[in-house]
Amino acid sequence: MKQLRSDPIGLLVAADDAALRSMARRELLGETTPGISVAELPAVRQAVTRQQPDGRWRYPGGNPDIRSRAAYDQLETYRQLGVLVCKFGLDRRHPAVAAAAGFLSSCQTEAGDYRGIYGHQYTPNYSAAITELLIRAGYGHTAQVEKTMRWLLSMRQDDGGWAIPARTLGMSLNVMYTARETFEPDRGRPSSHLVTGIVLRALAAHPGYRHSAHTRRAAELLTSRFFRRDVYPDRVAPSNWLVFSYPFWWTDLLSALDSLAQIGFRPGDPDIARGVAWFIDNQEPSGLWNTGRNRPKGPHSDLWVGLAICRMLNAISA
Repeated sequence: MKQLRSDPIGLLVAADDAALRSMARRELLGETTPGISVAELPAVRQAVTRQQPDGRWRYPGGNPDIRSRAAYDQLETYRQLGVLVCKFGLDRRHPAVAAAAGFLSSCQTEAGDYRGIYGHQYTPNYSAAITELLIRAGYGHTAQVEKTMRWLLSMRQDDGGWAIPARTLGMSLNVMYTARETFEPDRGRPSSHLVTGIVLRALAAHPGYRHSAHTRRAAELLTSRFFRRDVYPDRVAPSNWLVFSYPFWWTDLLSALDSLAQIGFRPGDPDIARGVAWFIDNQEPSGLWNTGRNRPKGPHSDLWVGLAICRMLNAISA
């Protein structure tokens, strides 16, 4: 934190968001906020009210030509679970988290992946993203998580990373969403850093996989791709490395460095140093980053991203 031009902590602990203030005090200052029950915050109660009896959240809108209603609900349940776990710090002890995990288990195949968001196609990115949240919610040692982790390792490209299988075959999104058969990947094609970075989040979150040789290989592959174009057409532009979101969604410089810090990478690595330098060199006078460009759009989006950046910088410099 001493390397930063401005101290962002004061801004974060004074935010007009009780959950953000509480999280900033706990994670950046090592303090607890007496008298605050995060589970009773209006935003948490509002989210729980919208949850359906089977644990899902309904996706607002959607295009039936792209995916089914059930697939949209799987996507929305993943999004809402991310908010409950990452922003509010809730885990499997909360009924809403437990119900969401139960619903998502109904979307899991016998092989271990989560199917539907891409129709009949494999989704290593969403399967890993869902699993990362389940690990953080306390399900790391369950059969549900273990099945997905083993499936992910079985789905690697030859270079040690991951890609959307249909993309390795040169298929368009329309074909991928609407085809009735499931396509196997061309393992000889290069991996996608977009997908590899998301899978790495699940590996980094799990103590049993965090320091494996497979994780290290994928991590080194990801660091070599910083600021470069992806090899596949999804979020292909190098500028996507600098579009941050919290909770994490796609692979960006922040989410990548957050995972790499957990795995044990430090700024002694030239690629890591280059990534950290971007945050040091591009901090705004307010103490935040990318003001107005962070996602999802909302009054506190920049502050949540700022908290995630501070947490990452502390971890990667430890």
